[in-house]
Amino acid sequence: MPEYSRVVTFEADAAALDALVAEIDSAEAPPGVPATRITVLADRAAGKVVVAIRFGSEEDLRTGAATLEAMSPPERGNIRRVSVDAYEVVLERVAQ
Repeated sequence: MPEYSRVVTFEADAAALDALVAEIDSAEAPPGVPATRITVLADRAAGKVVVAIRFGSEEDLRTGAATLEAMSPPERGNIRRVSVDAYEVVLERVAQ
């Protein structure tokens, strides 16, 4: 069964990045976000943050996306959402 990922790109300063990571890392996924994995990638020098959230099904992706759209960004720092994309995960493997 294929999995799906919601990938969101932000422009964020260091304070917003730290607040975002702390918020994500502090608890379980919120109700309505049936995620299986969350990855946060940052280019601090460029002020760019990518959050990839993995879901076990396309239906879970839709459910999670609706919940995430209703959420507000952290109040600390400056953050702006640049893009939101959804992908089917077609390959994942551990590098050797």
